[in-house]
Amino acid sequence: MEPYELTGSEGRPGATVFSSPHSGAHYPDDFLRSSQLDPLTLRSSEDAFVHRLFASAPRHGAPLLSANYARAYVDLNRAASELDPALIDVPRRPGLNPRVAAGLGVIPRVVAEGRAIRSGRIPLATAQDRLDRVYHPYHIALGHLLEAARLREGAALLIDCHSMPRGALRHRDRNAAPRPQIVLGDRFGTACAPWITDLAQDAFTRAGFVVARNMPFAGGYITETYGRPSQGFHALQIEIDRSLYMDERRIRPLPGFDALRARLAPVIATLATALDVRRQLAAE
Repeated sequence: MEPYELTGSEGRPGATVFSSPHSGAHYPDDFLRSSQLDPLTLRSSEDAFVHRLFASAPRHGAPLLSANYARAYVDLNRAASELDPALIDVPRRPGLNPRVAAGLGVIPRVVAEGRAIRSGRIPLATAQDRLDRVYHPYHIALGHLLEAARLREGAALLIDCHSMPRGALRHRDRNAAPRPQIVLGDRFGTACAPWITDLAQDAFTRAGFVVARNMPFAGGYITETYGRPSQGFHALQIEIDRSLYMDERRIRPLPGFDALRARLAPVIATLATALDVRRQLAAE
């Protein structure tokens, strides 16, 4: 199994790249045999079908890079150094970050709701093999796509595509604004130019979605790492409420899946051409 699928842009490529690092659904046989969870529970961490929601991006000149391997196998939205000593034979270090301590390192120890994937630990060599075969190839491909876009267009925009469980917002204040269906994460304005987040919010709102910014998801490792506006690289994370398009318990698309994809199409077109349009307007 290849580590990722890359759908190239149709026609002339632009400045935007779409990435779906958590929609992979491949679970190697040895991984399944070693797990104490049933296959459906293992899938609870997937951003299932997200790559299909954004499949129209290449029509607008934006390549779509999507993971093949499951997030429970290796999490592409973590640093390669985020190794969990409770799972992997590595020395314990002081100041372990909260994600790793919770079992959500680059090689996850748990899936959604803290359910342990396996009992016992794995050798460091096993973890390194996953990184070498899956993690590093994905990030090399993503880096090359963004660098090529920046060299060609003068700037690059990464749209990092994710989905959020409906339950992720269960503790939200009921007296607050309506529950968001879309959460835009720009690391509180540090990962991309503010006008890009403004443009995305406006596009989603015009498409009929309730939109929030940075709460509760401000963007993870990918957004933080690849979003360097001062160097011409912009990154924006998008989280979509899973209950809009899938049965979260059965992990199946809802009957309205295609209708939602149609609602997203103009938003995707806007984001795919955002930097190009901005540059053309500046030149007039």
